[in-house]
Amino acid sequence: MSAKFGRRFAALIYDILLIVALLMVYTGLALVLTHGKAIVRENAGGWVYAYYVGEIAVTAGYYVICCHWTGHTLGMRAWRLRAQAPDGDLLSMRAALLRFVLGIAAWAPLGLGVLWLYLDRDELSLHDRLSGTRVALITRTES
Repeated sequence: MSAKFGRRFAALIYDILLIVALLMVYTGLALVLTHGKAIVRENAGGWVYAYYVGEIAVTAGYYVICCHWTGHTLGMRAWRLRAQAPDGDLLSMRAALLRFVLGIAAWAPLGLGVLWLYLDRDELSLHDRLSGTRVALITRTES
């Protein structure tokens, strides 16, 4: 059974809170390198761009590694969701990364790419369809 919008959105909120915490730790470590000064071009020079890339890497790493290793992030686990290949297997690293990138595009315009699941014959969101993956609702015994 495919996961509906409400559960997906709730899992996203959980994951955003966790990602904010991870980014706070990442920023704290980066502040050590700037001796506590704000991480802006004036203080960090060109390294500020490395910091931005690091923020993206932390966010993508959280999602991709979780989905590849276990099939779900902590938010997805809380709402009993699992990202998987069509045959039910765990996602490959490539599929998880593709799903992450397409997921940003699907959520960005007010979640319209995710709401697509109500129009899709297989109840797949746009990034499910384009990445060849799906988010399934799992039973309590499977979790």
